[in-house]
Amino acid sequence: MLKLSALIIFSVILFSTIAPAQSPGSGRRTLSGTVVTSNGELVTGANVIAQTASGEQRTVTDGAGRFRLEIPNETAVLRVEGENIAPSEQTVGAGVVTDDIEIKISYVVPSIHESIVIEDSSLAPAIDRRDAAVYRDTLFSRDDQVFNTLNAGINAGQHEGGGKSLEIRRFGYNLDHGGLNGGLKVLVDDVQQNQATQGHGQGYLGQLKSLTPELIQDVNILNGPFSAQYGDFSGLGVVHIRLRESLPNPLTIRVQGGSFDTLRTFVAYSPKLENANAFVAYEGSRTDGPFISPLRYRRDNVTANYTRRLDEHQSLGIKINVSRNNFFASGQLPLDEVAAGRLDRFGFIDPDLGGRSQSGTLGVYYSRELDSGGSLKLDGFVARSLFDLFSNFTTFLNDEINGDEIQQHDSRLQQGVNAQYLQPLRLFGRQTLLIAGASVHANQINVGLYQSIGRDPFAVTTSAHARVNNYAGYIQHGINLYRDRLHVEAGLRYDYFSFDVDDRVDSTFSGQQGAFRFQPKFNVSYVVSDRVPTTFHFNYGRGISSQDARGVVRDPSSPKVSTTDFYQLGASHNTRRFSVSVDAFLIDRSNEQVYIADDGSLEFAGPSRTYGFEGKTSLQLTKQLAFNGGITQVSNSFFRGTSPRVYVDSAPHTVANAALTLSNLYGLTSSLRYRHTGNYRLDGEDAAIRAAGLDVLDFSMAKQLRPWVDFNLSVDNLTNKRYFETQNFFESRLRPGDPALARIHGTPGYPLTISVGFTLRLFGEK
Repeated sequence: MLKLSALIIFSVILFSTIAPAQSPGSGRRTLSGTVVTSNGELVTGANVIAQTASGEQRTVTDGAGRFRLEIPNETAVLRVEGENIAPSEQTVGAGVVTDDIEIKISYVVPSIHESIVIEDSSLAPAIDRRDAAVYRDTLFSRDDQVFNTLNAGINAGQHEGGGKSLEIRRFGYNLDHGGLNGGLKVLVDDVQQNQATQGHGQGYLGQLKSLTPELIQDVNILNGPFSAQYGDFSGLGVVHIRLRESLPNPLTIRVQGGSFDTLRTFVAYSPKLENANAFVAYEGSRTDGPFISPLRYRRDNVTANYTRRLDEHQSLGIKINVSRNNFFASGQLPLDEVAAGRLDRFGFIDPDLGGRSQSGTLGVYYSRELDSGGSLKLDGFVARSLFDLFSNFTTFLNDEINGDEIQQHDSRLQQGVNAQYLQPLRLFGRQTLLIAGASVHANQINVGLYQSIGRDPFAVTTSAHARVNNYAGYIQHGINLYRDRLHVEAGLRYDYFSFDVDDRVDSTFSGQQGAFRFQPKFNVSYVVSDRVPTTFHFNYGRGISSQDARGVVRDPSSPKVSTTDFYQLGASHNTRRFSVSVDAFLIDRSNEQVYIADDGSLEFAGPSRTYGFEGKTSLQLTKQLAFNGGITQVSNSFFRGTSPRVYVDSAPHTVANAALTLSNLYGLTSSLRYRHTGNYRLDGEDAAIRAAGLDVLDFSMAKQLRPWVDFNLSVDNLTNKRYFETQNFFESRLRPGDPALARIHGTPGYPLTISVGFTLRLFGEK
């Protein structure tokens, strides 16, 4: 299998490199170069547009700030666009040598913000970005693969084999499915994906199954709770995904297939409209995975957008997403049985595990440029979802007759409104930016837990109607001083939560509770000099995570909202071909309660402390070849006030990534990506109980065969590494009458997986 895959990859690359390329005499030429700031800092994720008499060509700068365009051999006007980037143009004459253009840009306060993310990359080393190229050129067959592109110290693993939401781990904490131990807040166009008081646990991220990768415009990753714009679940960072408003071509079609009976299609229609951007897209994905009991993963997403420019100062947009997903699962297998050969690594115990979900989201987005030079942004959404998950972790531990299979149900209606106001002001003779906003997020939830056999529920464990509302307001003000080399920013956020539970099994667990928290933010950065592009920064933020409403009402004296105090101190250095950043972090978590959705019980954890360091680097080796990598190292993570010391478990202390990327060599783009997770403890008191780490190589490539068709290839787990994505330590009984054993259970990682596809972009660029 390894030899066959290597032969396929070699043959494709060889074919791609010898495929006919545009000759100099064909009337076309290449523009390439770098986009930098006035301080020499590389600008990633910026849009570079070349306008000629024949039309417009565009691309996005890569991780090393480089761009490359194939255009007609005519006079071209180059311009750079992006968030907070001042208009910048330069003219390149026909026939001029254009191998190493340098475009310098500066950052200003933008007049209109289509996204709630307000950033200045030259002053915010704590922010990572991923642009559309990652999602345009890579083949995805499962929703969990999108998270593997984020890196940024985020370790994510499947919990049951390919359909259930990912288990998220970051900075030495296990966030379960996104919401616990500080939380990782995930948004798609301002719509929060973390679901509070969910059928399978607080902060569940299963709604990400409705996300279609080809529609991602960019992703901004905040490495901590340093922005006042984000509240609940933001303690360990924010992932803000922004979708496209239109696609470059009127019709885009992608068809792909591969290992394990995988078939996926993507079709998008994006008409050229006057004063408007629009598209409608469908994604269908099917795969059985490597499992003896087939995964039977089925996903169908329909997404649409219409954004109208009402005039030169106003725009109004409508976005719609409808999704359904069904899957079976192998579950987490006891690894002692796998090691003994009594269970196959891809085997199963209960054939009925899995789940199904359906959802629909409607969002409305309005923005207006004000005469004062500021801007106003309003958006709102309504979402409806249905979710059922069938799990069996302990097999026959609790019920030796019927087994321990459970159904977790969640029926949810959500509404949300966000408002944001930006105003440039003069303060002490300096230009500053004031940001203020408010939001409301309301949830009406029918949630329950049922004992079941063969997906047929026969007994009710818990059942409740819950209403969870979050009301928030924030303000943040930033100023540049000392010839713009010193940037100071401070903010404050206020959140109020109301918890209302009507318990349908035990009325004594019904009731109403409320809680509020203030969250201060402070950031400062300093550039050494105009000639030395080194920035020192200090960031502090307090993040919060709400608790499950059922647990809050059941035990009113326990914490209703937990806090995360995050301190970060570091430096970054950027030149045209090399960049590096390092920082040290310290995280203090308050006490929190955890409502265990699997059995309706409560657990208490904290306070805890974690500290360590991060490092990231990128290097432009040649004009087409670049390297980037990063490491997050937790030095220690423990519960304060314990003697002997009890350590935070179930999350790796070492997470690393690296990538070697070849960009646009005769129409060929490819990358070799590496991800590493160190082994880690699964018990806070016994260091010998550990999860194995992993080292995985993934390969992807895209080759333009014709101006309107690309060939795509992705190979996951290139070396066919045997590993487990998620491992947990708990007690289980495999068969009635067997002894109950505390042991490690795991979900196998996919073996070598090949996907091949073709992408058609029809009817020319708009």
